[in-house]
Amino acid sequence: MIGNDVVDLLQSRQESNWQRTGFLEKLFTADEQQAIKQDIHPEIMVWLFWSMKEAAYKIYNRQTKLRAYIPKKLICKILSNTNNYITGMVTCDENVYYTKSTILNDSIHTVAVSSFDDLNNVIEIKKIRIFKDQYGIPYLRNLGAKIQDVSISHHGRFEKVVTII
Repeated sequence: MIGNDVVDLLQSRQESNWQRTGFLEKLFTADEQQAIKQDIHPEIMVWLFWSMKEAAYKIYNRQTKLRAYIPKKLICKILSNTNNYITGMVTCDENVYYTKSTILNDSIHTVAVSSFDDLNNVIEIKKIRIFKDQYGIPYLRNLGAKIQDVSISHHGRFEKVVTII
């Protein structure tokens, strides 16, 4: 299963004041808040963790068909940080999701998968032949049948559509 999230950093600066009182406490666990406060770029950590939570939530929603606002139940952990991307893990109840995030000057893009091995099998595709089921969950369609999970994310100037090959 797959999920993804993209954050337009310029738009997030206009729309969200992450430094306001209560913002971090409302969305992030104590450990996540500590990681944000200790990081050299706290704003980037805020949106990285948010992107990880959103991408993982899309899988959780696909699995459970439940819509809920549960940011503090989605617990983020950074596994590795290279020059090209950051890998992480998000847990929610007994579910574990693996993430891979790319941070650019103006955006953060995170993909989440339910199997760690799938992290290297995610590709970006064009938004064609996509339909949503009765729960609003997107699929790639081929001759009328749903054939493949896809995840769609858009924020500000960016839109990403991904699937697992």
